[in-house]
Amino acid sequence: MDRLRAFEVFAAVVGRGSFTRAADALDTSPANVTRYINELEAHLGTRLLNRSSRKLSLTESGEALYERSKSILEEVADAEALASSATLQPRGRLRINAPVSFGIRQLAPLWPRFMQKHPDVELDIALSDRVVDIVEEGYDLAIRISRVGPATHAARKLATSCNIVCAAPAYLREHGTPQVPADLAAHRCLGYTYAATANEWHFTDAQARPHKIKVNYVMHANNGDTAREAALAGQGIIWQPAFLVGEDLRAGRLLPLLPGYRMPDIDVLAVYPSRRHLSAKVRVMVDFLAEAFKAGPAWYVPPEAAAAAPARRRRVK
Repeated sequence: MDRLRAFEVFAAVVGRGSFTRAADALDTSPANVTRYINELEAHLGTRLLNRSSRKLSLTESGEALYERSKSILEEVADAEALASSATLQPRGRLRINAPVSFGIRQLAPLWPRFMQKHPDVELDIALSDRVVDIVEEGYDLAIRISRVGPATHAARKLATSCNIVCAAPAYLREHGTPQVPADLAAHRCLGYTYAATANEWHFTDAQARPHKIKVNYVMHANNGDTAREAALAGQGIIWQPAFLVGEDLRAGRLLPLLPGYRMPDIDVLAVYPSRRHLSAKVRVMVDFLAEAFKAGPAWYVPPEAAAAAPARRRRVK
């Protein structure tokens, strides 16, 4: 019995939850999968899987072997990758998740360049503002817009964007212009559903003193462009990253508010399951995106923010 192959088959059965799906993943027959499992159980003298007509479950011995098998297979993959790293070429399907607005505005123009540079990589792009579990949902890479990095995955910072409070001239003519953060409590505000601070907006003043203001929302949206359209129509005040509202601010369609106060900056992160066992296709994509954003994106920065921290607009890793 090829024990390494038996461990691979066993891990595939557990991971796929089915002898048939494991056979498909390993490009073999269900009969071969069954044979390997039977031989492995006979070799170890213990049952590893409880089988029923509807599902499989691990025995106590099976659970212990499954965790160890995964480690063994990962170590073998590491050794093979190390031996072949000089000739390893990025290829295969690359599943990427990204926020909707950032994906359309900032990433979509980059994909043709990547495809031309790496023709053997098949891109599979999914746009969603929901924070996905990249391991559970089978993504190789996710682009996150976040103030803090992930606790359980590896991440590389691609760029930093300031957040800007703004409103349309028509709204300000009708409702007045807030002068300090506390004034926002009396205004119509447009909220982003996935904002970590909900209806509490955080600022710092020129002396770095914090200000936390609870605002009143007249609309929530789970997509930044939806809130932006309502703001452009004069329906309220929003805060959004510069990469989303920068063109509107430069054109005067939206006006920045509260000079002298800043919201926390937000990072653009490339997130992937682990720095270990990083596939060539993920590595070249992360390097490609880091290079694309290296020079500092041409995003709007309020004059007072630029004067206070001129280096922050280009702070990339």
